[in-house]
Amino acid sequence: MEYQIDKEFAIKKDREDPLGAFRNDFIFPQHDGNDAIYFTGNSLGLQPVKAREIIGEELEDWGTFGVEGHTQSRRPWVKYHEFFTESLAALTGSLPSEVVPMNGLTANLHFLMVSFYRPTSQRFKILCEAKAFPSDQYALASQVRFHGYDPAEAIIEVTPRAGEHTIREEDYLKIIEEQGHEIAMMMIGGVNYYTGQVYDMKSLTAAARNKGILVGWDLAHGAGNIRLNLHDWGVDFAAWCSYKYLNAGPGATSAIFIHERHHGKKDIPRFEGWWGTNKSTRFLMEPEFDPIPTAEAWQLSNAPVLSMAPLLASLELFEKAGMDRLLEKQKDLTGYLEYVIREIAREDESHFEIITPSDQTKRGAQLSVLLHGKGKEVFEYLQQNGVIADWREPNVIRMAPVPMYNSFEDVYRFAEIFRKAINR
Repeated sequence: MEYQIDKEFAIKKDREDPLGAFRNDFIFPQHDGNDAIYFTGNSLGLQPVKAREIIGEELEDWGTFGVEGHTQSRRPWVKYHEFFTESLAALTGSLPSEVVPMNGLTANLHFLMVSFYRPTSQRFKILCEAKAFPSDQYALASQVRFHGYDPAEAIIEVTPRAGEHTIREEDYLKIIEEQGHEIAMMMIGGVNYYTGQVYDMKSLTAAARNKGILVGWDLAHGAGNIRLNLHDWGVDFAAWCSYKYLNAGPGATSAIFIHERHHGKKDIPRFEGWWGTNKSTRFLMEPEFDPIPTAEAWQLSNAPVLSMAPLLASLELFEKAGMDRLLEKQKDLTGYLEYVIREIAREDESHFEIITPSDQTKRGAQLSVLLHGKGKEVFEYLQQNGVIADWREPNVIRMAPVPMYNSFEDVYRFAEIFRKAINR
């Protein structure tokens, strides 16, 4: 693709974009009377226009029916989590029985590790990535301490090699081969939040499971952003939030995946609650827990309806757009952003660099730019001129041109502002 930093080129690309109309289904923050250049969907997705309508319907049904809304509302609350099953399964390459929305992301990781981190004196280590999102690091360390081990000894962090920004997958494979007999669990972010690197989850999962290691993935930056085939890859468990690429709103409900080979087991270690027990006998208030033979057995409480409702609006748009078309546009749109940044870097004699892989199979909709020198000043100039991006200490700007609602003209407008910021 021959890209150009040219307004007419960008407008032509948008005119030819079969997904261009989806932009109208989202609400953009405003800057000087125009849509801001919103490149922060990897942190908080935009609000779908229909979200207000769906929340309003739930509030209306609450007012109309009171407690009877659990069975009489237009989307009965007693089975509210089931309205997401098919869409979440399609987005993650899962069987419908393997997914369920519940809780928050880190809470879910803890609940999943109750089942899947079962250390022994011979096999107690966890394999993970260095510089994972801090919440993951805290969760792993606290799980290790909970079981009586020292994180310094039990946690194996794979780091980038000297002078590199991303982690080589062969370094994971080497550790799996050499220390696999001591590793109880591997848990990695499928997309690194800082660099935007996408891992070969299929190969890493297969290598780890071949050594008897249980495998989990944090897909906070993966769900709705990259191709996932969790069932076929043989992943043991995964969790993701829904407020980033899935546009469900701040702090929205998370979701989990548990491979079907772990279903229907009454003796699996698990923290249990009444929403995970047999649906047909749930309201008989039986004294013994009888797990639902699906991922739903890991539920504890009934669905937080008002928190989950906006996700319905977003998933409806994902179904209409189709993941194939979204991924095709993602490569083109992120490629255009990469092009304009590299062009401006050449003008600036490379005082900044993209640390996200240039290989499109190794990234999603995020580019992380490492600035040498006055990076914070550049970021602040972007903010003041209508670019909503994300600053990460000590000197990285993360940007995510989301294919569902960002345009090629957004990228062109960003290029003009970014060039001015750099020239300053």
